[in-house]
Amino acid sequence: MAPWALLSPGVLVRTGHTVLTWGITLVLFLHDTELRQWEEQGELLLPLTFLLLVLGSLLLYLAVSLMDPGYVNVQPQPQEEVKEEQTAMVPQAIPLRRCRHCMVLQPLRARHCRECRRCVRRYDHHCPWMENCVGERNHPLFVAYLALQLVVLLWGLHLAWSGLQFSQPWGLWLRSSGLLFATFLLLSLFSLVASLLLTSHLYLVASNTTTWEFISSHRIAYLRQRPGNPFDRGLTRNLAHFFCGWPSRSWETLRAEEEEEEEGSSQAV
Repeated sequence: MAPWALLSPGVLVRTGHTVLTWGITLVLFLHDTELRQWEEQGELLLPLTFLLLVLGSLLLYLAVSLMDPGYVNVQPQPQEEVKEEQTAMVPQAIPLRRCRHCMVLQPLRARHCRECRRCVRRYDHHCPWMENCVGERNHPLFVAYLALQLVVLLWGLHLAWSGLQFSQPWGLWLRSSGLLFATFLLLSLFSLVASLLLTSHLYLVASNTTTWEFISSHRIAYLRQRPGNPFDRGLTRNLAHFFCGWPSRSWETLRAEEEEEEEGSSQAV
């Protein structure tokens, strides 16, 4: 590996996240918080649980940031990939669009990411905090990461507050608790951001839409031509498809089935 590869944005962002995570955890253990009190009393279950949650959130973060988000293959080798990506226009009523950047045929709901320079299936957004796209393959893990991270942040927020003592003189308090108070403010900000992100993504998952589709519906051909969301199959089926991959049919097939149902109902009327 070339030395300058270690200074790439992805490496710097992930290293910064890791250092910040363990730095905040260390601050919570070094100050007179409930964590330190439990440790001094020999009650190690809760401190170990907190450490395991921190480690789990960090591993989920690395998994989401390092995995393939669902890139569209430029030259797919297996016959299944060719059938799914380049002949998915059956039925012919849904033609595929060729990406003007990487020149691949884009499946329905795919979009080209300029940062990754690849087309991503069921593109949601490019996350700068992970330096990776959130797409078809890693979106469920991303939601799981947000949920676990929010639990860790709220618990850390409570622990930081438990160690703040406001009965000391200002100068003494600033020297003894200034770092812990800064940690409390940082955790408050991160908790607010994680709460908003988790809430918005759960809403999008429940309605089977993506951040890109929600924000840019007026620019997307398969959305601006109709008033509603053509992929919404109800809360239960949307959640089953998102988290379990059921049903496993392509978006083109689901869209075509809906159009056939609409044509059948209109003819019946």
